[in-house]
Amino acid sequence: MLNLFSENGGKELASEKLYSLRALKAPRAGKILARWFVGVFLISLIIIFLPWQQNVRGGGKVTAFNPANRPQTVESIIGGRIKKWHFQEGDYLEKGDTVITITEVKEKYFDPQLLERLNEQIQSKEKSIQSKKDKALALERQIKALFEGKDIKLTQVKAKLDAAHVQLQNAENQFTRNKKIFEAGNIPLTKFQEFEYKYQGSLADFQNAKSEGARVETEYLDKISKAESDFNNTLSELYESQAELSKLNNEFSNTRIRSEQYQILAPQSGVLVRALKAGIGETLKEGDAVCTIMPEASDFAVEMYVAANDVPLIKKGSTVRIEFDGWPGLQVSGWPSVSVGTFGGKVKVIDYINMKPGEFRILVVPDTLDQSWPKQLRIGTGIKGWVMLNDVPVWYEIWRQLNRFPPSLYSEPLDDIINKKAKEAK
Repeated sequence: MLNLFSENGGKELASEKLYSLRALKAPRAGKILARWFVGVFLISLIIIFLPWQQNVRGGGKVTAFNPANRPQTVESIIGGRIKKWHFQEGDYLEKGDTVITITEVKEKYFDPQLLERLNEQIQSKEKSIQSKKDKALALERQIKALFEGKDIKLTQVKAKLDAAHVQLQNAENQFTRNKKIFEAGNIPLTKFQEFEYKYQGSLADFQNAKSEGARVETEYLDKISKAESDFNNTLSELYESQAELSKLNNEFSNTRIRSEQYQILAPQSGVLVRALKAGIGETLKEGDAVCTIMPEASDFAVEMYVAANDVPLIKKGSTVRIEFDGWPGLQVSGWPSVSVGTFGGKVKVIDYINMKPGEFRILVVPDTLDQSWPKQLRIGTGIKGWVMLNDVPVWYEIWRQLNRFPPSLYSEPLDDIINKKAKEAK
């Protein structure tokens, strides 16, 4: 048989000299990578079963819990022209300090003695009113006297009428008797005529007495009507004068109060942070803002905005982790215990209406059991916040996020429980 190999041809060739054999061996880097993959897999397997605290994220800024301690815009109550600035930006103001002095721009109030002149008009009107009151009292007394005089006069007329009636009856009786005697021929005609004349005279006196009663009553009623008309006219003038006096008093008070508004005062103590009107002689309208004052605030709170979908998950007293702008921090949202540089808070207020489209505002105050908030905080500092919810496994949180499900809520919020009990009680 033909031997095609040399003597050492049957010996195995060194594998190091053959590239194909070297390529068949597993590289060392691959082994290391495989070990890393296994290690990461095991660590991930352990991590996905660790507890994860769900949370609701939001952003906002630092504010003051008491509205009176938030930035105050000072406005001009009346229109005017700036005469003098008494403070500069950055100055500290006490409550009641004069910030700006303004001058008048309405010609109605140009007169420097306007208050004195209005006061003189008021005094004159008061004297006029007093005069009309006296006149009304005099007319009232006159009317009363006329009624009394009418009663007395009518009483006199009635007495006179009664006497005339008695006299008439006597004269009529005498006339009747003597007429029969005259017809019997026992007395002469002249004698009978005397009794007839006497009767006619008594009848005339009686008629005159009756007419006098009607005349007296008519006369007095005319006088009383005239006096009452004068009295009513006087009362009408009195009421008009009182209305005019009220207008003058109102104008005087308004003018006096307006003169006090020439000094725009600081509503409370604080720092003048911004002048909204500049220069001397600039005209202000009623309600124009002239400057902003930042009161001294110690009741810091966080104004935080969260998505409308997350509001039902938040309740008063919920724990919040806060990261302030300017304070380096690391927040691991699901593991707040390992977070660094964040501060604790508690939900104090949850708005019932949305402040922004799709977002609701909550107010967060410091957590007294946690680290105190920085003293260097200022109103308006930006924040990031996380409202902490329930603990779930990491795998569940990953699955929830992939499916875009809301966070779990194992128990009803305290407000919902209270409202439900109140409805059941009704």
